[in-house]
Amino acid sequence: MPDLPSPQDASEAALFSECWDAVLSYADLCTAGSTAAAELAREAFAQGIGELRAAEQGTVRGTGRRSSRLPRIPLLLTAVRTTAAAWEEAGQGHKLDPDLRLWLHSDQAARYTGPPLQRPVGVRGLRDLQQADAELLWLAEAEALPLPLVARRLGLDPATVTDELAQVRRVFRDRCHRNHLDSPMDAECRSYARLLDAVTRSPAADTDTPGDLSRHLATCHQCAEAAACLRLYDGGLPGALAGGVIGWGGLAYLERRRRAAEVRLGAGRPDPSDADTGDPADASRRTPVARHGLLVAAGLVSLLALAASLMPFGDTADDPAARSDADRRPVAGAEPSLPSTPTVAADDTSPSSPAPTRKSAGRTPSATPDRKNPDPEPQGTSSATAATATADRGAPAACRVDYDLANQWPDGFEATVTVTTRDPLDSWRVGFTFEDGQQITQMWDASVRQDGSHVTATAPDNYGRTVAAGGQLAFGFIASWSGTNGPPAGFTLNGRTCTTV
Repeated sequence: MPDLPSPQDASEAALFSECWDAVLSYADLCTAGSTAAAELAREAFAQGIGELRAAEQGTVRGTGRRSSRLPRIPLLLTAVRTTAAAWEEAGQGHKLDPDLRLWLHSDQAARYTGPPLQRPVGVRGLRDLQQADAELLWLAEAEALPLPLVARRLGLDPATVTDELAQVRRVFRDRCHRNHLDSPMDAECRSYARLLDAVTRSPAADTDTPGDLSRHLATCHQCAEAAACLRLYDGGLPGALAGGVIGWGGLAYLERRRRAAEVRLGAGRPDPSDADTGDPADASRRTPVARHGLLVAAGLVSLLALAASLMPFGDTADDPAARSDADRRPVAGAEPSLPSTPTVAADDTSPSSPAPTRKSAGRTPSATPDRKNPDPEPQGTSSATAATATADRGAPAACRVDYDLANQWPDGFEATVTVTTRDPLDSWRVGFTFEDGQQITQMWDASVRQDGSHVTATAPDNYGRTVAAGGQLAFGFIASWSGTNGPPAGFTLNGRTCTTV
């Protein structure tokens, strides 16, 4: 698997962090598995960054100005499609999605690499924009990022970015109309070209379209493609951009990016780097939720304290009947409560510590199920369990973790985590702790949640949840670091401690 290129400076490191998730998202659509997706993404990312660096340094001969190019993310997504086509030609098509393989051999795919005037109108219109305008249009429309965040990333004034985007949309439309007129087309398409321009300028284009033009658009792919780029009022601009730039899988990519933006910026799981860019109205709506959550938590703590005060402790030693009732009290039927103080793992206990001391200290935690452990032990057996764990200390661990630092640059790094499980899993949750203050910014093949230094990676909803006995699960991430970048420690799988290789 090829290595990712190293960033040349801080601005390029920020570019890597911004673009990698988009590249991996589209690569995952194009491939038949997560391993192939990571391989395709890395190869395409290296190729795209090389093209980007060359474009940044190159000029148009005789003009003294830089050549026009796609924005950064569309350029890298094009590299994914190009790399996938190279795989197909090299006999590695079995790694690709079957529908993509069919598309690569179709006339539609040939348009993206054929003569410039025959390429989709959307990609030609995007190339004709000024670089800053093209970046603004793609981030706001295709990547579905909030305008305050787009303004911050591009160094624009948040107060005027809405007006700038509206102006860029109009310029993009004009460029697409001009490119449509320049395209080779037959006499029928040529006769409808100017009518199509006039009709799509109105917000009521769907109702004002003449019947003969509607029938033509239903049968002519080229004119329908141009119409999608010319309409600015029906919400079809993101689809026109994605379809014109990357072709196959464009709509699926848009949906993934929309969901990713919602997860990253939604209530309850904000992106730390973007926390101050959201709509103030959203923040005001989240405040009551957080306040109510604190009230509920306080109520649960009060109930827990009341229950603890009513529970028999030392006095029950002299009352066999009371002790018998306490031992028979089932834990499975207990009401949900706040997570208790974690019981000290057997490997962390001193061999010289007497068992009765551990039982007395651990009685309160064992009365409450630990949410990190889906199978809490019955009340009154903590001492026996600890003793058994101590006796079985030499038994093989339930899981084994391989942490691989794939790439590192001055303030960021990429890593992968591979976990081999001894037992079959219906779902999984991997926990670990950063000891040097690293912060994860993006993760793939898992859902991430970081609380301080502790990270929890959970199986994705749509694939990779089940793992056979002796099988492996894997995920990767990009994170920031400063000073020291030591490997994480304390790996657990579904609450059980793993060994690290």
